Amino acid sequence: MGKSLTRKILESHFVSGSMEPGNEVFVKVDQTLTHDINAVMTYLAFEAVGLPRVRTECSVSYLDHNLLYVNNMTPDDHIYLQSAAKKFGVWVSRPGNGVCHTVHVARFGKPGKLSMGGDSHTPHGGAIGMLCIGVGGMDVATAMTGVPMRLKMPKIVKVNLTGRLAPGVNAKEVILEMLRRESVKGGLGKVYEYVGPGAATLEVPQRATIANMGAEMGATTSIFPADEQVRRFLTAQGRPQDYVELLPDADAAYDEVIELNMSELKPLMACPHLPDNVKPLTEVPKKKVQQVFIGSCTNTSYADVAKAAAVFRGRHVHEDVQCTLGIASRQTYRELLRDGWLDTLVEAGVRILEIACGPCCAIGQTPPTNGVAVRTSNRNFKGRSGNPTAEIYLVSPESAAATAVMGTFATAEEVMGDEIAKLAEIREPAAYIVDDSMLIPPLPPEEAEKIEITRGPNIKFLPVPDVPEQVLEAPVSLKTLDNVSTDDITPASAEFSSMRSNIPLMSQYCYHRYAPDFAARAKALGRSIIVGGENYGQGSSREHAAINPMFLGVKCVIAKSIARIHKGNLVNHGIIPMLFADPSAYDSIEQGDELRIEQLLDQIPTRRVTVKNVTKHFEFETVLDLTDNEIEVVLAGGQLRYLKKQLEQQ
Repeated sequence: MGKSLTRKILESHFVSGSMEPGNEVFVKVDQTLTHDINAVMTYLAFEAVGLPRVRTECSVSYLDHNLLYVNNMTPDDHIYLQSAAKKFGVWVSRPGNGVCHTVHVARFGKPGKLSMGGDSHTPHGGAIGMLCIGVGGMDVATAMTGVPMRLKMPKIVKVNLTGRLAPGVNAKEVILEMLRRESVKGGLGKVYEYVGPGAATLEVPQRATIANMGAEMGATTSIFPADEQVRRFLTAQGRPQDYVELLPDADAAYDEVIELNMSELKPLMACPHLPDNVKPLTEVPKKKVQQVFIGSCTNTSYADVAKAAAVFRGRHVHEDVQCTLGIASRQTYRELLRDGWLDTLVEAGVRILEIACGPCCAIGQTPPTNGVAVRTSNRNFKGRSGNPTAEIYLVSPESAAATAVMGTFATAEEVMGDEIAKLAEIREPAAYIVDDSMLIPPLPPEEAEKIEITRGPNIKFLPVPDVPEQVLEAPVSLKTLDNVSTDDITPASAEFSSMRSNIPLMSQYCYHRYAPDFAARAKALGRSIIVGGENYGQGSSREHAAINPMFLGVKCVIAKSIARIHKGNLVNHGIIPMLFADPSAYDSIEQGDELRIEQLLDQIPTRRVTVKNVTKHFEFETVLDLTDNEIEVVLAGGQLRYLKKQLEQQ
């Protein structure tokens, strides 16, 4: 049997392990990326390791998420990150250059490379035939040391795309349909490989929408072939030399196959409060909308915004709607300005925001109390917008524009009628504006040695967890429901994001919206255990959702299931992730129950741990879904301690 794209790339980066699904494999990482609100912890960890320079082919520090300088904290973080990048041989993308995923694919990505990024939407790069995996910041720091990265070998799912998108139907509909079928946890342990005649019709930015939002299925990553569309894209970016054809073999073997005919798709909508709550847009009861946001790395390519502008042409934003646009890159902004699309949008009453992530992660444009917001971004968890009372609906740019015009949910066809056919004429530019003046290249080693890293007063130490002990007895400090997100654990917004370089401060707001009394309770208890439901820790890769509980004394999380990236972050930061062997045991545990684990260090390597509920006088079994290496990291007391030992032995 032939090989898939995923297997070809993993084999070319293979260092050790087994490439059987579910087994542990170690791979060489070519590229890394970080962004400002998560990166301080990453570079503090790299500093602690003591290496003078990164050992990757290319590492980039993006200053793109929190550009609302509501106080001194974020500008101080940006100065720290820029000085750390100069010190350690890292590229910097300056504020205003664009969102990390969009810029990285345009200016750094190369087919066949393996990248790890400190953001869950790193799989965006799969649009050009890269294998791009979202991880926590400690994993990025590890990758920058050149140490091979652990990965649980995924199952590889072939998604055979046929047909062609109709005018008014966006690539967003493809990934929303996938979410409808697979669910927010259906992709756990899988890579989705999009192939077929339908895939060949999709331009790279359309593919990026699908690969980017594949993170919402819990997938390891998603990938498209490096074919003629990728060659055209890299040539348009002035980088034809970086193109390498990379296709699956005609007889490639896959673990699963999904058939999806794009010609059958109609406009879709993800309804509150999960991205997989997907329905045909025309079947969703119409509601009055107060806010529309067209933006995020997911859906603001040139063609996306131009199509939205075409819907607005000759029309105006409804008087009851606030409509904003956040374009993902400076390059795209300039092209839309050059071609008159921005003028069309401004004429229609659309407000143009800064070139940044912004409202997607609750940095500005929070909806009103009990508000209804329609967005083109990738997540609609409760509180993701900064307001837990709001209802967030996810749609394509064409549908978002139509909704802004009508004041209620609407499709482009409802607004444009027969004119909708004109949307098919809008394509990506044949040649992009190339201007890398907002990228700062790494300094030569001899100059980097002279750099002093600048730290503002808000940048505090990186907490290092304790090594686990043989006996753990602790109360349950929190029992959560299903689908708790990292937004629930560590809230988003400009204010909270600016705290992320200060764990003693940020930890005070741990579970702030979900359980406001948690931080004080956990700190008073000294050591405790969290009990979780299904899909615990879904969503953003922010490792603060592990660091903050660890700092507050949480020693383990026992849940029905745990999202992939969050599980890795728990391991890295010394919190032991356990799964109920029998999920019904969850129902018998309450907050405040005292739990006791004996012979913990002996039980961990067996991957089965017996827990006693001292309060209710019963025992239950847990399973540790961890690789051999993850077991070693847990016993070492986290990744930083383990990594230092590895490097000392080199």
